Amino acid sequence: MKPRERLLTVLRGKIPDCVPVAPDFSNMIPARRTGKPFWDLYLYNNPSIWEAYIDCAKHFGIDSVMDGYFPFRWPSDEADLRPWETFIVYRDAERIVTQASYVETGRRVWQERVNVYYVADPPTCWVDPAKIGLPAVPARYEPVEGVRTVDTGIAGLRRTKELLGDHGIVGVFLTYSSVVGSEEGVYHFADHPEELEKVKADRLASVERRFADLMAMRPEDRPDFLCVGGSGTLIFQSPAFFREHALPAVKRAIELATAAGIPTHVHSCGPEKELVQIMAEETSLTVIDPLEIPPMGDCNLAELKQAYGNRIVLKGNLHTTNTMLFGTVADVVAASRKAIDDAAEGGRFILSTGDQCGRDTPDGNLAAMIETARTYGRY
Repeated sequence: MKPRERLLTVLRGKIPDCVPVAPDFSNMIPARRTGKPFWDLYLYNNPSIWEAYIDCAKHFGIDSVMDGYFPFRWPSDEADLRPWETFIVYRDAERIVTQASYVETGRRVWQERVNVYYVADPPTCWVDPAKIGLPAVPARYEPVEGVRTVDTGIAGLRRTKELLGDHGIVGVFLTYSSVVGSEEGVYHFADHPEELEKVKADRLASVERRFADLMAMRPEDRPDFLCVGGSGTLIFQSPAFFREHALPAVKRAIELATAAGIPTHVHSCGPEKELVQIMAEETSLTVIDPLEIPPMGDCNLAELKQAYGNRIVLKGNLHTTNTMLFGTVADVVAASRKAIDDAAEGGRFILSTGDQCGRDTPDGNLAAMIETARTYGRY
């Protein structure tokens, strides 16, 4: 089987020729492999990070699961009509800092946060400028020039699917599993709980609107699956908060997608055991990852397989630092075999890693993981 067929077979609950393998290296490893400053990819789109990822996936020969890497712009999403421009407000050999602004009634209005692009790491976005020693209103700034234009609409999605081809499947976000994703958000909704009902209603309306957009697309242009997760769902949200305020939109998205025969995917790093239970018992979600082990997460792959492996595709869960970054090839092979032993029986399993392999993960470790899936992962 080719990777695309192998993955679709697993998502349908069938048995493929071998265990699919999709290590999470959506950012740092693809950027590192280009040999370029990371800001070339994240700021200047030269190439875009998702194009670099596709090249990386082909290089290693993985079964690529592009869960939201392509930043699809839904046709019905409201556009910000303010004439925003992006400027460089600081640069040195290690980083470029950008800030957006627009002119209103002859006065330049600056966005309250900045984005920081690093030479050898992914960017940090929406940063308080005071935290990095910059003023709220820059004294000096220069335009960002040379940004490569990329289409993030339907034509761009079509091109991304064509670029990936039989090497995997492409998903886009329909909704998110987090209403709160930061400390500031926790404090905000603690101070303004009255806003949460509107947030819930807006999220549900967005799901309906975006799904209508999806069904208006030509079938061949639609994504292969829909993403409904979000990093750290149960970090800034308690399970009770998630159930009340985030789950309704997620459940509706899964209902609509399931009825249309479209697989759904949750990525949520950090503690996830309870989230797996909710998704498996209360929804028809197709696949969930990365099922991180302690101390980053709270998942035991064998236990999750025994409890929910006949209802949901499990994707995980080699440790990205102890095993993938700092481990030997033998360590990677042993961990890969254990994960296959724990979760491959009966199908509904994709061998993967925890959240995001580090930039300096040895190529040999990635190759060992992939080879183990292709050989030891035979049914």
